[in-house]
Amino acid sequence: MQIRELAVPGALEITPRQLGDPRGVFLEWFKAPVFEEAVGHPLDLQQVNCSVSAAGVLRGIHFADVPPGQAKYVMCTKGAVLDVVVDIRVGSPTFGRWDTVLLDDADRRAIYLAEGLGHAFMSLEDDSTVMYLCSAGYNPGHEHGVHPLDPAVGIEWPTTDRHGNALEPLLSEKDATAPTLAEAAAQGLLPDYAAVQAYVESLA
Repeated sequence: MQIRELAVPGALEITPRQLGDPRGVFLEWFKAPVFEEAVGHPLDLQQVNCSVSAAGVLRGIHFADVPPGQAKYVMCTKGAVLDVVVDIRVGSPTFGRWDTVLLDDADRRAIYLAEGLGHAFMSLEDDSTVMYLCSAGYNPGHEHGVHPLDPAVGIEWPTTDRHGNALEPLLSEKDATAPTLAEAAAQGLLPDYAAVQAYVESLA
């Protein structure tokens, strides 16, 4: 298992070692000791989510109030998605920066996003299936979003799917009406960097 820190501090790309033979493939997608060594604390698993998306579906940018926030360990068990982490922590040295990881059923990578980070992905194939290990359960009163097509954030979303066909972003009504990053900041919705850091350190 290889772990690489992304351009957004608090986000990791995890590449598992795959063992294959004529029967198929075996891999360890999550390993607690390796995770704890990389992150500095255990993953307090409270909820597991599964989403299935048609090609072009764009979900996010989602985040939760901190504390407790919602850390996510995300995998794509079928198909392919471009997964994106965005630093939405006000006061962070990398505020507004984003990075991507291709999650698919070939390399079978995962991405970890610490509390206070924004998360989004676009499906690159019909029936792409994404599993999320979450550190906190869904709490609608503390869940927020930033518009994934906000030009000020400038995420470079794919324009073709896994097979080279043209893609058009398909958003939920909630995501389509989400505020821009600047609007979310003005409304006081975004996590505070210092508060997030203090909370994450308390988990060690």
